[in-house]
Amino acid sequence: MTERKTLCVAGASGVAGSHIVQAALARGYRVIGTMRNAADPAKAPYLHALPGGADALKLFSADMNEEGAFDEAVAGADGLFIATLIPVYAGPSGTPAVQMDDAQGYAEIIMPTVDGCMNILRSAARRGVKTVVVCSSTSSTNPVPPVPVKNEVDHWSDPAQQCSQKKYTSATKAVMEKAAMAFAEEHGIRLSVLLPTGMYGPVLLPEHMERNPQVWLKRLIETGTPRHERMPNDSTSMIHLEDLGALFLAAYENPDASGRYFGVYDSWPWMDLYRELERLVPGMTMPAPFDGAPNPPTRFDFTRRDSLGVPVRDIPTLLAETISWLKTDPFKASA
Repeated sequence: MTERKTLCVAGASGVAGSHIVQAALARGYRVIGTMRNAADPAKAPYLHALPGGADALKLFSADMNEEGAFDEAVAGADGLFIATLIPVYAGPSGTPAVQMDDAQGYAEIIMPTVDGCMNILRSAARRGVKTVVVCSSTSSTNPVPPVPVKNEVDHWSDPAQQCSQKKYTSATKAVMEKAAMAFAEEHGIRLSVLLPTGMYGPVLLPEHMERNPQVWLKRLIETGTPRHERMPNDSTSMIHLEDLGALFLAAYENPDASGRYFGVYDSWPWMDLYRELERLVPGMTMPAPFDGAPNPPTRFDFTRRDSLGVPVRDIPTLLAETISWLKTDPFKASA
C-alpha cells in the first residue's frame, strides 16, 4: 500500500465488523468505525486497544435506521464495509419471527435490515464512495431443490419459499443482497458481498462471548455439556474470524473483485465436528446418536473465494485455536 487510505467500517463493534477493523489497522489503514454509541464503555475501549487503534481509529455514532446518519462517517472514505446487518429473530414487540405472518415478517424482520443497508449505501453514494463490501450470510445461497455443490453466482435462496417456512431472518439476506446489487450498479459502485456462517476463533469484545459458537464452546470446556442433546443429522459451515477479516480486506483491495464470495472454509457433519471436539476436550458428553443414515454435508465451489488469495485455516485448526483461546479465560480482567 503506497498511500495511507481511509476505510469506514459500519458496525465496527460487531463480531465480523471488529475483525475487519483489526485487519484494516494491521494493514496500515486509517479506520472510521461506526456504532450506535461511539462512547459505549463496554465496546469503544476494546476497539481503541487494538494494535494501531489508539492513533488510526476514529469512532462515530450512527444508526442505520436513520436516513443520512452515515453521511459524516463515510465522507472522505476510500472504501466502506457494511457489517451492521446482524440476524434479527424477533420484532420490536418481542414477537418471534416464527410466529409472524408474511406481512409482519416483512415489516419487522426483513425490511428494517434492507432499508438499513440502503440508508448506508445512499450515504456512500452521496459522498462518492465507489468501493463497498457487505457482510451477508450463506443463508442466501440455499436453492430449492438443493444442489450437490453450490456456488455464489448461480445459487440463490428463494425468499418466498423461506417465508413460507417462517424463515424471515434467512429470507432477509437474499432480499438485501439483490437490493444492494441493483443500487450499486445504478450508482457505479464496485460491490462485493461476503457470505459467512459459523465464525470461530478469538472474539475482540467481551459481549461477543455471549454468542455462538463461543458461548457453547466455553460451556463445553467448563461443564462437558454439548450444544445438542441429540446429534444433528446435518452439517455446519465455519471459518476463523481472522481469515474472514482478511477476506473482507482482500475483496476491497482487489480492483477486479465484485459480487458474492463464500466466507467459509467448508462444511462438516456435526458428527465429525463433535468427534474432533471430543479429542480437544476429553471427557465431554457426546450427544445421543441420530437415527438413520447420515445426510450428505453441504458442498461449496470455492473458486471465487480462492481467487481472493487468502489462506484459510482448516476446521481442525480453527477448532483447536478456539478451544485453546477459550481455556485462557479471555476477558477475565473485565468481568
